[in-house]
Amino acid sequence: MSADAGERAGSPVQIWLRRALWDVVPRDQRDTAEGLRRRQVVTLAVAVVGALVLGWSIRLEPGDSLFYVGTFALAAVWTVGAFASGRLHLGRIAFGDRLTRPVLTPLVIGFGLAGVFVAGALVVRQIPWLDEQVRSVLDFADQGSVPLLVLITTVNGIAEELFFRGAAYAAVPRHPVLWTSLAYLVVTLATGNVMLAFAAALLGVLCGLERRASGGILGPILTHVSWSVTMLLVLPLVFA
Repeated sequence: MSADAGERAGSPVQIWLRRALWDVVPRDQRDTAEGLRRRQVVTLAVAVVGALVLGWSIRLEPGDSLFYVGTFALAAVWTVGAFASGRLHLGRIAFGDRLTRPVLTPLVIGFGLAGVFVAGALVVRQIPWLDEQVRSVLDFADQGSVPLLVLITTVNGIAEELFFRGAAYAAVPRHPVLWTSLAYLVVTLATGNVMLAFAAALLGVLCGLERRASGGILGPILTHVSWSVTMLLVLPLVFA
C-alpha cells in the first residue's frame, strides 16, 4: 500500500495525529561536523548550569522574592544557551497538500494533555504522598501574583523548548527524541519532586515527537506553554 493510500485509510483524527507527531516533513538542517561539536559542548555545559539553577530555585520558600529571580535566571540560561549553540528552526507540518507553521495543532495537543492531567489529578489527590508532592509545587502559586506567575510559566516554557527541543535536539545525531526526553527528565529531577519529573517525562516525549515531525521548535513551544499555563490555573482549583 502506498503512503497516500495508507493516509486515506486512516480516520481524520489518525491522519491529524500522524501529521502532528509522526510524519516527518522534508528538510535539510544538518550542521557541519565542527558546528555539531560546538553545539554539543555548549548544550552539555548549559544543561549542567540549568539543572543547578532549577534545583536552587525550586527549593526556595513559597513567597520568597528570590523565586522570581531564580525562575527568570533559569529562563535566561536556557534561552542564551539555545541561541549560542547554533541555528534554530520554527518547523512546518503537513496541512492538506501544503506545509504550514504548526499553530492550532500543538495548542490542541497541549490543552488535551492538560485535560488528561487534570483528570489524573483527581486520583492523585487521594494518594497522600503524591498529593503532598503536587501541593509543594502549588504553594508557589498560592503565594505569588497570578499574572506574574503566568508570565514566568510562559517565559520558562518557551525557554525550555528553545533549549531542549532546539539546541539539545539538534546536538544529538541519533535517537534525539529519546535522549532529549531523558535529559529533560534528569534536569527536572534536580527539583526532587516526583510529580514534576513524571510530568516532564510525558511532556518531553510528546514535544520531542512534535519536534521530530515538524523539524522545528514552534510546535513544542505552543504545546508546552498551553499545557503549563492550564496546569498553573486549574490545578489549584482541583487541590483546593
